[in-house]
Amino acid sequence: MPIGTEHEYSINDRSFRPLPISDRIIEQLSGAVEHEVAFAGILVSKELQKHALELIPARPGTLNFLEENLYRGLIELYRATNYKHRFLGLGMHPLLTLDQTACWDDDEQEYYQAYDRLFNIRQHGWLNIQALQINIPYKSKEELISMFNKIRALMPYLVAVSASSPIVEGKLTSYLDNRLVYYRENQRNIPEICHGILPEKLESVDDYVQINRRIYSQLKERDAGILCREWVNSRGVIVRFTRKCLEVKAIDEQECLRSDMAIAAFLLALLRSDLYLEVGEDELRSLLEKAMKYGVAGLGPELEKLYSVAQKSATEEEKRYLPVVAKRIEQGSLAEIMAQKLRETGEIVPLLADLEWSLRENRPYSMEPGGCG
Repeated sequence: MPIGTEHEYSINDRSFRPLPISDRIIEQLSGAVEHEVAFAGILVSKELQKHALELIPARPGTLNFLEENLYRGLIELYRATNYKHRFLGLGMHPLLTLDQTACWDDDEQEYYQAYDRLFNIRQHGWLNIQALQINIPYKSKEELISMFNKIRALMPYLVAVSASSPIVEGKLTSYLDNRLVYYRENQRNIPEICHGILPEKLESVDDYVQINRRIYSQLKERDAGILCREWVNSRGVIVRFTRKCLEVKAIDEQECLRSDMAIAAFLLALLRSDLYLEVGEDELRSLLEKAMKYGVAGLGPELEKLYSVAQKSATEEEKRYLPVVAKRIEQGSLAEIMAQKLRETGEIVPLLADLEWSLRENRPYSMEPGGCG
C-alpha cells in the first residue's frame, strides 16, 4: 500500500539553539521565499514556526522508497547549507523558549492571523511541536470507517511507543509526550476542534461530515470562516477527503527516518490484521493519558501483544522495520530513553548531539553502548 509521510525538523546552531531561519534556507534552496519548494527529489516546506522545516517525499510510495527518497533529500539539505546547521527530529525542541522563535511571516498570513486572534499562537502548542504525519489512502467509504475506528482504538499504543518529547525548556517534566499535552490545549477556546486528541467512533462518513460542520459553525460564529477547511480538524486522526486518505497526527516525530518508517510499519501491519479492539470512550481516554505520561512503561504488556499481531500480518517489507519497534517496546520509547540518559548524565547538549547524529546517519537511537542500535 503506497502511503505518504511528512517529517518536521528543527534548525539549530552547533549548541542546539533554535534558529528561526526557515525562510532564509528556503530562499537559499530556490532563490525565492516560498512556502514549499522542490529540492533534491523531495519537497521542503515551511512550518508555522520559523525554526522548523518539513520534508515531504516526492510522491506516495512504499516504506523503503519513502525512507530512501527522504534520506537523500535530507543529506542534500545538509550539503546545501554547508553543514552549518544541526537538524533535529523529536516531538518538541527540548531547549526552546518562546522568545527564540517566530511565526512564519511571508505568505498565508490570513490563516495565521485568524488562528492567533482565536487562540494566541505564541505558545508551545503552536510554535514548538513537531509531528510525524502518516497519510494512509482508503478505497471506499467502508474502508475509511474501518481504518478510522481501528486507528482511533490504537492511538494510545501508537502514542506510547512513539513518545519523544519529555523535555520542555531544558527540563524533564512529568509527561513523556509533552507535544500532545500542549497540542490538546492549543485551541481550548473551541474544544470541538481537537476534542482532546481522541476522535469519536464513526458509524458512517456522514458522522464525520457532521463533526466538521459543527466545527465550521463555531468558527463562523467567531468571524473565522477562512479556517473552515478539512485540515482545521485537529484530532489525532482526520479524514482528508480531497486526498482520499486518513491523516494520522498523534505521533511524535522520531529521531531518524528509519524509526519513522518503523512506526508506520507497525501501524500498517496492525491495520491489515483482523485485530478487534472495542474499548469504551472513558477507558480509551484513560489509556491515552497513561501513554502520554508513562510511554511504553504504562502499556508494555498490551504493546507486546500488539507487536505479536503485527508480526503475523506484516508484509516482508514491514518485517524489516518492525525490529526497531521491538527494541522500543523492550527499552522504552525514545522519550523514556532520553529521560534515562538525562538523569544519568545531567547533560542535554551531548544527548542532542547523539540524536542529531542518528538523524544524519539514519540510525535509530537506543540504550546500547554507543547510543545507536
